[in-house]
Amino acid sequence: MSNSTQPSAPTLELSRIAKTFGSVVALTNGTLALHPGSIHALVGENGAGKSTLVKIIAGLYQRDGGDFTLEGTTVDFTSTAQSKSAGIAVIYQEPTLFPDLSVTENIFMGRQPIKSLGRIDRKKMHTEALGLFERLGVRIDPDRPTQGLSIADQQIIEIAKAISLDAKVLVMDEPTAALSGVEVERLFAVARSLRDEGRALLFISHRFEEVFDLCDTVTIMRDGAYISTSPIAETTVDEIVRQMVGRDVASLFPKIDAPIGDEVLVVSGLTEPGEFHDINFSVRAGEIVALAGLVGAGRSEIARAIFGVDPYKTGTVTINGTRIPKRNPAAAMNLGLALVPEDRRRQGLVLESSVAKNATLAIRSALAKFGFITSAVENASARTWANKLEVKASALDTEVGTLSGGNQQKVVLAKWLATNPSLLIVDEPTRGIDVGTKAEVHRLLSELAVEGLAIIMISSELPEVLGMADRVLVVHEGRITAEIDRADATAESVMFAATHAEVAS
Repeated sequence: MSNSTQPSAPTLELSRIAKTFGSVVALTNGTLALHPGSIHALVGENGAGKSTLVKIIAGLYQRDGGDFTLEGTTVDFTSTAQSKSAGIAVIYQEPTLFPDLSVTENIFMGRQPIKSLGRIDRKKMHTEALGLFERLGVRIDPDRPTQGLSIADQQIIEIAKAISLDAKVLVMDEPTAALSGVEVERLFAVARSLRDEGRALLFISHRFEEVFDLCDTVTIMRDGAYISTSPIAETTVDEIVRQMVGRDVASLFPKIDAPIGDEVLVVSGLTEPGEFHDINFSVRAGEIVALAGLVGAGRSEIARAIFGVDPYKTGTVTINGTRIPKRNPAAAMNLGLALVPEDRRRQGLVLESSVAKNATLAIRSALAKFGFITSAVENASARTWANKLEVKASALDTEVGTLSGGNQQKVVLAKWLATNPSLLIVDEPTRGIDVGTKAEVHRLLSELAVEGLAIIMISSELPEVLGMADRVLVVHEGRITAEIDRADATAESVMFAATHAEVAS
């Protein structure tokens, strides 16, 4: 890590930035200074103003007030093209590359080197692309189409493009949300090499372990305003959380002891070649069972097979003593299963539809009379769960796509809880949501368990697994390698089972 003392002048500086959208105040005091040769974290709850600040830096929005300087000169970007040409690159969670073009063509789009007779110099492009990847310490074939590349490789291509433009400032907005551990480490190695070249980096993440591992300095925002800036070495997770939410969070994991009842779900010998093998476990009423393991271990595939979305070759799944037929989600729902998927935006919600319509999606047939559903009936059902889950939306007819990630997650939960399930499967329940909302989701899961709901929780966050689960089932390469009771579960025991192939007895 570079020296956290920063004698040099900031490359980019924002001071007292204000931004409103109609009657909505997004920023009242956006303040941030990025220095050369430093990685700066920006943290805050959803709605704190981080995204608005980034969009002003990127030229998507124009500020209403405050000062914005780049290398000491006041700037007023009115387009993303102006921001890019000034030396600012933004790497988003989901890159927007042209899938049918090659890696090289994406890097040099709109500025291809030209040789005689106006032809594109493809050899020069290829050589320069190879040089960029070598400089970044990664191996990507410059000639392959970008379609089919992992999110991690697509992000690296965006970074290569930024370096080829000699970007002074790189903004990384939630870049690790869809990456595996190995991919995160590779991205961090690239980020550190860029810092060591003297570039200024801004890193936005909800994952504190990444902030402390990668960054030199952290700025905290709350409710559209600057709160503080500190060297990473001089602060703690507890202090950051306290400043982010404006209060002491007694516990991010408000686990309540729940009475454990009868077996609700029994999975026996579940096998799908190439995905998972001989999966055996049960879940009881009032119990939260975590499926832990590394990304790609097979946890989501097991959950989807149980629910009937994905196939399995052999084995049985029973709920409350009744066997669930294969590949039949409708039957699974009718028997009391509910699945909150990992990708809530693509698989859990209709983003263009209202809160009310999304919250009643799974029970529309039950609400209909003579094939019709009135708005009053729809709203009454949606309001019950929106109130219980404390969904923050101006109205039930608000488009779900306009809500924060945390509130979108609550709407997905509302949709499935409205079916009155016996077993709830939640895949990465708090991915991409802020710390305050994480605590709310954890509280809700705990309360549902107390009410007798059986819960399977799939999570890649070890603190979440350790904080919420009554039992931990660790999956490694499609097999359950350990079953650990809450009292015995530690980060070490879970990670050992997640990276070793000894199968639980």
